[in-house]
Amino acid sequence: MSIAIDLDGRVVVVTGGSRGLGLEMSRAFARAGATVIVSSRKKEACEEVAAELTRDTGVRALGVGAHVGDWASCESLVDTTLREFGRLDVLVNNAGIAPLYETLESATEQLFDKTLDVNLKGPFRLSTLAAPRMAEGGSIINVSSIASVRPKASDLIYAAAKSGLNTLTKGLAQAYGPRVRCNTIMAGPFLTDISEAWYTDEWRARAQGFPLQRAGQPGEIVGTALYFASDLSSFTTGTVLPVDGGRSAMP
Repeated sequence: MSIAIDLDGRVVVVTGGSRGLGLEMSRAFARAGATVIVSSRKKEACEEVAAELTRDTGVRALGVGAHVGDWASCESLVDTTLREFGRLDVLVNNAGIAPLYETLESATEQLFDKTLDVNLKGPFRLSTLAAPRMAEGGSIINVSSIASVRPKASDLIYAAAKSGLNTLTKGLAQAYGPRVRCNTIMAGPFLTDISEAWYTDEWRARAQGFPLQRAGQPGEIVGTALYFASDLSSFTTGTVLPVDGGRSAMP
């Protein structure tokens, strides 16, 4: 038995929507009939994806350049969406960065601030701008990481930001319910063009000890995203749902 998810008439904003998991989600929302605003720092890339969505699905789509770590840019993104389409139903806080550092001691203040700006400050600001203006039944979808519950020294700053995002999800659900729901996809390893180089032979050998013994394909994120965006999740809010091949369930 299959269930068709219909997002016709809904307006969806996807940050980090031109690459990786954000691109897959943007495509899935368009196929479900939603109007999609694709946003990232690179406006041209967003416009190319928006043109692809319209060409392939016939939906309205718009590419908007925005830096989610900047509050003024967040305001502009929400204002542009409402001006162009008159409503906002779903916000996907997917944009994220995980800059590298050699040791914790060598991490700079600039790197620390930049990581929290994009991964935590941006989703906070966008959510608090969007939620009061969302249509009844609106949905905020945050994209977190397994690092938030399994941090390592090599990704500790990123992990701390994503842990904050998990907490933010629960607080936003309280603050804006019952009108708006807020949930998080806690993503595990996915083989996107951005991250595939991280998965070495050594990593693949270690993954044999994971329940599903592999990294995810980008398209495997979309079922959860569509669930949270649609009325199928009408009684689900404040949830942090792992989509990680079972990695977070391991002892």
